[in-house]
Amino acid sequence: MIWPGIITKGDSNRGEGFALKPGQTAIYNATVGWSGRIWARTGCNFDKTGTGTCQTGSCGTSLNCTGPSNPPNTIAEFTLGDDVDFYDLSLVDGYNLPIVISPINGKGNCSIAGCEGDLRQNCSSELAVKSNGKVIACRSACNAFNTDEYCCRGAFADPAACQPSNYSRSFKQVCPAASSYAFDDRASIITCSASEYIIIFCASR
Repeated sequence: MIWPGIITKGDSNRGEGFALKPGQTAIYNATVGWSGRIWARTGCNFDKTGTGTCQTGSCGTSLNCTGPSNPPNTIAEFTLGDDVDFYDLSLVDGYNLPIVISPINGKGNCSIAGCEGDLRQNCSSELAVKSNGKVIACRSACNAFNTDEYCCRGAFADPAACQPSNYSRSFKQVCPAASSYAFDDRASIITCSASEYIIIFCASR
């Protein structure tokens, strides 16, 4: 079971969330012009009032997010335009489970984006987040080390200066269609005009 979280861009202090059982489907209606992030929280425990905690992807203490997600977590990013939509899967904040974005009845590129591979199985010990000895998430190098070089800040705040690291390359090997570091999104963002998008969360374990 997972608990998807949704944050609208520009409104990071208020979001949405719900529980999703294995095999269950939920519909989220986003208007034209909507831009935001969708991800999965794992290992959550919410009481009857909707208050609780999560092992990964936490966005506050409520079922409905009260802030941005807490890395590491795999994030589906969308900007829905009048004619063209932009979407990608980001591992810039790390990884917690596989996500696939599949457009329906779209026009344009409309490629499937996402990551079907499980980075937890090959996560570097320096990046691994564990619970009871099991890897439950994989941090990005930026999240783990917080340096300008890995986070593409300061003297590295330029695509020419901030290059892939061994850590981001290992992400890219498992998830070639996802953004693996800050300036990788230029190659990973997909444009499409589609009526619907299916987001598949693969909670494999």
